[in-house]
Amino acid sequence: MTEFGPVMLLAVLLVPLGSAALLALFQDDRVTGRLNALASLVTFLASTSLFFARPEPGPFLIVDDVNVVFIVLNTFVAFTTSVFSASYIAHELETGRLTPVYLRFYHAMYQTLMFAMNLALLSNNVGLMWVAIELATLTTVLMVGLYRTPAALEAAWKYFILGSVGIALALFGTILVYLAARSVVGEGLDAMAWNVLVKRAPSFDPHLLNLAFAFLLLGYGTKVGLVPLHAWLPDAHAEGPTPISAVLSGLLLNVALFAVLRFKMVMSANPGALAPGPLMVTLGLLSVLFAAFMLYRRHDIKRMFAYSSIEHMGVITFAFGMGGPLANFAGLLHMIFHSLTKSAIFFSVGHIAQIKGTQTMADIRGLTVTHPVLGWGLVLGVMTIVGLPPMGIFMSEFLIISSTFARQPALAVALALGLLLTLGALLWRLNGLAFGESLGKDAPSDASFIPMFAHLGLVLAAGIFLPPALVSWFQYVAGLLG
Repeated sequence: MTEFGPVMLLAVLLVPLGSAALLALFQDDRVTGRLNALASLVTFLASTSLFFARPEPGPFLIVDDVNVVFIVLNTFVAFTTSVFSASYIAHELETGRLTPVYLRFYHAMYQTLMFAMNLALLSNNVGLMWVAIELATLTTVLMVGLYRTPAALEAAWKYFILGSVGIALALFGTILVYLAARSVVGEGLDAMAWNVLVKRAPSFDPHLLNLAFAFLLLGYGTKVGLVPLHAWLPDAHAEGPTPISAVLSGLLLNVALFAVLRFKMVMSANPGALAPGPLMVTLGLLSVLFAAFMLYRRHDIKRMFAYSSIEHMGVITFAFGMGGPLANFAGLLHMIFHSLTKSAIFFSVGHIAQIKGTQTMADIRGLTVTHPVLGWGLVLGVMTIVGLPPMGIFMSEFLIISSTFARQPALAVALALGLLLTLGALLWRLNGLAFGESLGKDAPSDASFIPMFAHLGLVLAAGIFLPPALVSWFQYVAGLLG
C-alpha cells in the first residue's frame, strides 16, 4: 500500500484547500454546512490511511511516528467540529448574527485553517512549518472577529498583535537553528529538514541551539497559550464563533506545542545543549497555577473554559518538560483526551449560549431541568475535564503526578494543588449552571448531540480500557520524544 502514501498525503492537504475555494462560492447554509462536513470527513479518512501507507520523507513533507498521531487527532476533531458547526451556524443565520456573505467567508476560512494546521503538522521543513502556523494564526484572527462587534474586533486585534510578536520570536529562533545546522549540514534544504536535523543534531553548536530554543519556546508558547503569553486566548474564545473556540482549544494549541516538541527533540539529541525540560516545566506549572486561581473570577462561560484550556496546556507542557518514557506517554494521552473533552464542552456551551441568549453564567441556571441532554452533557464534560475517575483524563493526570513525585516531589505537590483548585472552581460553577431553578430564556435546541457524546464516550472508554496495541504505540512515540 506504500504507493498510495503520496496520494493520501496530498489529499490531507489538497482536500481542505480545494474545499475552501469551493465553499467561498455558496451562500446556502444547508449546502455549505454539508460540504464542509464532507470535506472534513474525506480529510480524516485520508489521514488515517497514513498509518498504513506512509510515503518516504521529502524535502518539504514528512509522515513519521510522531506527527501521524497529531494529524489523525487534528482531522478527527476537525470533522466532528464541522458536524457541530452546521447546526450552530444555521442558528446564527436565523437570528441574524451572521449574513450569507459571512457564511461563505466562515466556511472557506474553516477549511483554510484546516489546511494550514495539517501543513504545519506534515512539514519536514522548519521554515514551511513556520509559514503554516502563521497562516493558521491569520486565518483564526479573521474568524475571531467574524461577528464584527466592538468586542470581537478588539479580541481579533489583540490576538493579531500578540500572535505576531510570538511568531516573530519563533522566526528568529528558526533562523538560529538553521545557522547551527548550516555549519554541519551545509546550506540548502537539508539544513531545514527535520529528519536531517535530528540525526545531525549532536554535531550542532550547543550555544546557538540554547539561544534558539529560548526564542522558539517563547514564540510558539504564545500560540500554546502559556502564561505569561496567554492574554489573547480568553478574549478569542469569548468573542469568536463557538466552533472556532473548539478548534482553538482542541487543535491549534496542539499544533503550536507540536512545533515546540520537534525542536525539543533536536535539543535533546545534542549532549552539549541545555536541557529544555526545566523551561517547559516552569512555564507549564506557572500556567496551571495561574489559570486555577483565575477560574474563580470568571463570569463568562466561554472565557472560563478558555482558562481551563490554559491550565491543561500547562499540564501537557509540564509533562513533556519532565520527559522520560512515562511522563511523555502521559503527556500524549492528556493531549488527546483534552482535545476531545474540551471540544465536546464547547459543543455544549455553544448551544447553551444560543438557547439562553447569553454567555454570562449568572443568567444560566437549571440546564438539566430545561434541556436535560444538553445539561447532562455539560455535567459529563466538566466531570471529565477535572479528571474524575473513570475518565481518561484521571488516568493521564495520575500518571503525570506519580511520575513527577518519583523524581521531584515538590513539583508534584504544586501540580496537584493546581489541579485540585481547578476541580473546585469548575464543580462550583457547574452546580449553578446545571441545577436549580431555570433563569432567563429557554429557547428550544436544535443541536446535534452526536459529536459531543462521541468525544466524551471515547474519553470514558479510554479511561476504562486502552487496547495493548495502542499502549505500545504511544510508548514507542513517547520514547522518540526524548
